[in-house]
Amino acid sequence: MEKNKSTQESISDKLYYVVRIAILVSVLFLFIPALNPTRISGLINKNISLFTAGTSYSTLVDNFGRAFKKEWVMESTMQLLYGSAIAIVLGIAANVANGCMSLGNIKFKKLGNLIGVIGCMIQLGGMFGVYSAYGKVALTSKPDRVEPMFPESFGLVTAIMVIVLICTIAQMLLLAKSKKEEKFEMETKFRLFLIFLPFIALVGVFSYLPLLGWRYAFFDYKAGDTLSMDKFVGFKWFLELVKNPATVRDIVNVLKNTLAMSGLGIATSWLPMAFAIFLCEMKNLKFRRFVQTFTTVPNFISWVLVYAIAFCIFSTDGFLSSLLVNLGIWTEGQNLLMNGDHMWVKMWAWGTWKGVGWSAIIYIAAISGIDQQLYEAATVDGAGRFQKMWNITVPCLIPTFFVLLLMSVANILSNGMDQYLVFKNATNTESIMVLDLYVYELGIGKGSIPLTTVVSMLKSVISVILLFSANGISKLIRGESIV
Repeated sequence: MEKNKSTQESISDKLYYVVRIAILVSVLFLFIPALNPTRISGLINKNISLFTAGTSYSTLVDNFGRAFKKEWVMESTMQLLYGSAIAIVLGIAANVANGCMSLGNIKFKKLGNLIGVIGCMIQLGGMFGVYSAYGKVALTSKPDRVEPMFPESFGLVTAIMVIVLICTIAQMLLLAKSKKEEKFEMETKFRLFLIFLPFIALVGVFSYLPLLGWRYAFFDYKAGDTLSMDKFVGFKWFLELVKNPATVRDIVNVLKNTLAMSGLGIATSWLPMAFAIFLCEMKNLKFRRFVQTFTTVPNFISWVLVYAIAFCIFSTDGFLSSLLVNLGIWTEGQNLLMNGDHMWVKMWAWGTWKGVGWSAIIYIAAISGIDQQLYEAATVDGAGRFQKMWNITVPCLIPTFFVLLLMSVANILSNGMDQYLVFKNATNTESIMVLDLYVYELGIGKGSIPLTTVVSMLKSVISVILLFSANGISKLIRGESIV
């Protein structure tokens, strides 16, 4: 009897691995447009994912205005498709809950299986609705205008659902009965994993899924075109970076500006730490809170508003020009924003003003975690405030500083775009053009998407190399690493 029970538990555990993998695959269906099972017509945008189809009716029927008016497609058909998309999304969400609950005890697993079966039935109902909607679209009087198409991923999505349903029902039969007094429990490591899981998903969706766009670097692609092998050009755009003298000249200038501005930021990366140390030394709590708030608020101001502030101060009719003219120092107002001199220092100054208070928060948190007995012992030994700061606070903050420094080195090619875009004008274009702004203008302004993709790819690869190089140096010198 015990042996039979053990065999059932073993089979059930193996089935859970199958279910979890199938659920992960079904989650991909939500966000990859090519796997969208609701694209039953050519009028549906090919870039719409299943998640978008199930959350935005207006986006789903964006191109159906004329089809509705001419009654080539009935609006009730698209409403059926929209409802089916919602059902599929909700079913996948229920299966995700089932997968999470499978990490708990038997009572958790049984509840998860019940939710999973319900979710699968809802999904299958949604797939039947998609099939019905396709049947109605296929019978349209103007098929050349509506372009009915049977979704290629329909069979795959349905198969995954059936696998999850069969395995979940099998688990319900194999699992032993839970005791009435048994509570819902889960091991701490699994609870922590589930707390961390949404953040992993966000990183995957917003950081790794967009890497699919790298394929544009190997095609002769223009906005609105479709990717096909007849437009495949291999490494043509990679060679363009070194063959075209104008492009090489632009890249060299852009890299010079990028490295110079990032270098200034890295060279002064100790400023937030120093600011945090001196801020924590303030005895007046009200004044300390005021200073911290006053220096943190600029981080939440957009660069457009920052430029508006700069314009009010440094433009021809701004505060500074008006003051100097009234004092007789200048004979007429001058627009200091149109001066392209010392742009690297100016951009660094604006960036420091905007971010020093925010960057200091992590050091303030680290200072609050320092053992106060160290300060008490130093006071007994006769150490002054600056001696305690230098011999206790600074050494305790050095590990945090080096972690942030390594991240800064890895992001040396990423200055951001907003700041430089709003401050850019005809007089400072040469010295303010950084890599992110160059990529933006090359892609959006000139429409050279493949070349833009190549530059972005090289930037990402170089950043990863710099991160591991800096990490290796840190491990060699300090014996510590972050990777």
